[in-house]
Amino acid sequence: MASASVLYSSRRQRIALLVSVCLAALAMPLAFTGPALALSAIHQSLGGSPVQLNWVTNAFMLAFGACLMACGALGDAHGRKKVFLGGLALFVLASLAWGAAPSIVWLDLLRLLQGLGGAAAFAGGSAALAQAFDGAARTRAFSLLGTTFGVGLAFGPLLVGRLIEAQGWRSFGLLLAAVGGLAAGIGALCMRESRDPQASGLDVPGAATFTGALALFTFAVLQAPVWGWGSAWSLAVFAASALLLAAFVATERRVVRPMLDLSLFCYPRFVGVQCLAAAPAYAYVVLLVLLPLRLVGVEGYGAAEAGQALLALSAPLLVLPLLAAYLTRWFSAAALCGSGLLVCAAGLLWLGQCAPGTPAAALALPLLLIGSGISLPWGLMDGLAVSVVPRERAGMATGIFGTVRVAGEGLALAVVGAVLATLVGHGLAIAAPGVADSAVSQAAQSLATGGLAQAQALLPGLSTEMVLQVYGMAFNYLLYGLAGVTVLTAVVVFVFLRERPVVREPVVLGKA
Repeated sequence: MASASVLYSSRRQRIALLVSVCLAALAMPLAFTGPALALSAIHQSLGGSPVQLNWVTNAFMLAFGACLMACGALGDAHGRKKVFLGGLALFVLASLAWGAAPSIVWLDLLRLLQGLGGAAAFAGGSAALAQAFDGAARTRAFSLLGTTFGVGLAFGPLLVGRLIEAQGWRSFGLLLAAVGGLAAGIGALCMRESRDPQASGLDVPGAATFTGALALFTFAVLQAPVWGWGSAWSLAVFAASALLLAAFVATERRVVRPMLDLSLFCYPRFVGVQCLAAAPAYAYVVLLVLLPLRLVGVEGYGAAEAGQALLALSAPLLVLPLLAAYLTRWFSAAALCGSGLLVCAAGLLWLGQCAPGTPAAALALPLLLIGSGISLPWGLMDGLAVSVVPRERAGMATGIFGTVRVAGEGLALAVVGAVLATLVGHGLAIAAPGVADSAVSQAAQSLATGGLAQAQALLPGLSTEMVLQVYGMAFNYLLYGLAGVTVLTAVVVFVFLRERPVVREPVVLGKA
């Protein structure tokens, strides 16, 4: 690895690089949270089925999570600057095309391209930062990168909501293109090319089987409420996903330099960290999509008003992760992370008591509790990802951790959305026993994606109050389930991440 002094001869260059990568990181949460606020307006403009509308939010996270490790490998082999700038170029072009999308299918494809470009930019930019900074300076740089991501999550919904109300949903693409373009312009001037001379290139079979397994599983989950969870089509797609996953595992065990080093899962603390990486997905991130769909599409909030309500959920991420790092002087990381998840679960249970129509002021306290709880592990997870394995394997551990976290968010969105549609469908079938199953299924899918008017058109015999009651009960049951999974994760964290002796490589008999 080339030293920072060789690659970046001046402090000004390193600061410019940090600004460029942080701007790219700021665009990612904006790209993730914005479409949920715009989904009702998108449906009015372009139409589309509930599954197609789901892909507006899911396509970005699926592509981002599935391609993150592969883009990191490409950067190591062919140059981090090339991957960073190429990713931003794709992200900017897809964002500009967003404003001219003629149909919902085109919009979904553009979201996939945005996710791919975002993965390349994030992987290349993070690797470039690691090359430019050393020691304590590197820690501060990555802390600022994480803070920038938190700023995007905290204030992004409010900014995007106001923009959508003022200029329409198509203007959102111009915002993303402006942020991405500024990041690319600064990066092109200040970033120096670097690569890993030992890199062997992209593990194509591993990347293909991993991406295919993830895509098929997500597609099956999104379609299951329509096809039926036990239908032949659902089972066939789930089986195909499982076969690709098995092929991925078999491939990675044979490759000399695999994309995913499966031997790391022999360390119990590493397994615990992966469980912790997935926790924010279902304890926090899914709410950034579900709540805008509920507030805007079902309860009739304006996009800006919904964005303001979400501020209570994300604002703690600006402060509490730093507090968590400070508290490690007196408490173990496992205790802080597990306790934070329990606080988050309590907030989910509290939010589950809030029926549709609850004033925004009453939602603020449970949302603040959820955001505060998830902020404790949020500030410690990245450090834990590299501390639970031998130092020489920290790079691979970081890549796996990032992939689990981001891919977990995409999967959690798909699973939680499908479960909500299934729960709503069950309630509607009871409330309207004479309605055809196909109409109930379509109405449930519409409600799950914030389409109250479409659901009512399919169920003319049900009053608005009854539809809202069914939706509210399903939403609450979903939150109870998420709280239960969060508590279970907290238990796993307490058990797997408790203090243990220093990790050492296993000794193989017959070798020095």
